Amino acid sequence: MSIALITGSAGLIGSEAVSFFAEKFDKIIGIDNNTRQILFGADASVQWNIDRLKSEMKQYEHYSADIRNYTDIEKIFQRYGTDIKLIVHTAAQPSHDWAAKEPLTNFTINANGTLNLLELTRQYCEKAVFIFTSTNKVYGDTPNRLPLIEQATRWEIDATHPYFEKGIDELMSIDQTKHALFGASKVAADVVAQEYGQYFGMNVGIFRGGCLTGPKHSGTQLHGFLSYLMKCAITGEHYTVFGYKGKQVRDNIHSWDLVNMFWHFYQNPRQGEVYNAGGSRFSNCSMQEGIAICEEITGKKMDYAYTDDNRIGDHIWWISDVSKFQAHYPEWQYKYNLHDILSQIFAEMKDRVRI
Repeated sequence: MSIALITGSAGLIGSEAVSFFAEKFDKIIGIDNNTRQILFGADASVQWNIDRLKSEMKQYEHYSADIRNYTDIEKIFQRYGTDIKLIVHTAAQPSHDWAAKEPLTNFTINANGTLNLLELTRQYCEKAVFIFTSTNKVYGDTPNRLPLIEQATRWEIDATHPYFEKGIDELMSIDQTKHALFGASKVAADVVAQEYGQYFGMNVGIFRGGCLTGPKHSGTQLHGFLSYLMKCAITGEHYTVFGYKGKQVRDNIHSWDLVNMFWHFYQNPRQGEVYNAGGSRFSNCSMQEGIAICEEITGKKMDYAYTDDNRIGDHIWWISDVSKFQAHYPEWQYKYNLHDILSQIFAEMKDRVRI
C-alpha cells in the first residue's frame, strides 16, 4: 500500500495536496486539529474543509492530532510505517502578528512540530519523501535593502540589478536580519529540515513559499492576503492597507501549482534541497493592483483605508526566482496566473460568505 501523510490537511495547501494526491496514492492520511480557528477566530475555521474532505474522498482518513504532541503523532507513524511514501508538512502558525502575541506557541508549532515529524519519518519510514513548506520570511527584511524604485502603483527593483529579470534566488542570506518571531521559527524548521536531508541522507525538500493562495483559503486579516482581500471586496467589510503606500509587491502562486511542484520533486527527490516557490514574474501584484483587480472582478468599490504603520519584518518587494526548481524539474510549469487565481477565489468565496 502507498500512503501520503499530509499535515494541515484542511488548510489551503494541505487540502490541495489531499485532492491532488488522492489519485496517486492508495490512501491519504490527514492531520489537522483546526488550530487555525483558535489562532484567528471562527471566520478562519477549516472545519468546513475537514467535513468536505471526509465526505468527498473515500480514501481519506482524518486525525485531529496536534503535531506538537510527539506521542500522539508517533501512534500514526507506528500504524502505517513504511507504507508511508510521502509526507507533505503544511501545518503551521502562519502569521507575523500573531507570533508576537504568543512566541512559545508559535515556536513550538513551527519548529518543534517540524522536528517531531522529521524524526518520526526517520524512525518509521526513512525512505519516504518529506516536503516541508517553508516561507520567504526566512530571508527576514534583507529584501528591503535592495535598490527599490517607487512607481505609480508599485515598488520595483532597479532594472540593472541581477534580481530584476527573475526575482530573488536561494543564495540571499537568511542571517543578520529582522525576521519577526514567525520568520525566526520558520528558519529553525527550515534549517533542521535541510539537516535531516543532508546529514541523514533523507529525501527532504524545502519550499520557501511566496504568497500561497487559492480558492480553498480561509483568509483573515492576520493571514491570507488575496483570500481576505477578495472576502472584503465581496462583503464590503473594511480593509486596512499597512504601510509602504500600498505599493508593496507580492508574488502569488496558486496552491495547485505549488503542489504540482511537490509531485515533481517526489518523483525524483533530492536530499535537503531548498527552493524558492512563488508566482515569480509570472504572477505578482502590489496591494494597490490587487485591490483594483478585486474591484474589477466583483464590480464593487472596496471600502479600505491606509495606515503608515507597516508590519514588522514585512517585505516591500518580493518576487521569487524559481529558475533553480525549473532547472531541476524542467517539465514543471505554471498553470494559473494572478487573474485566474482571483477569479477562482471569487467564485468559491461568494458561496461561502454572507453578502
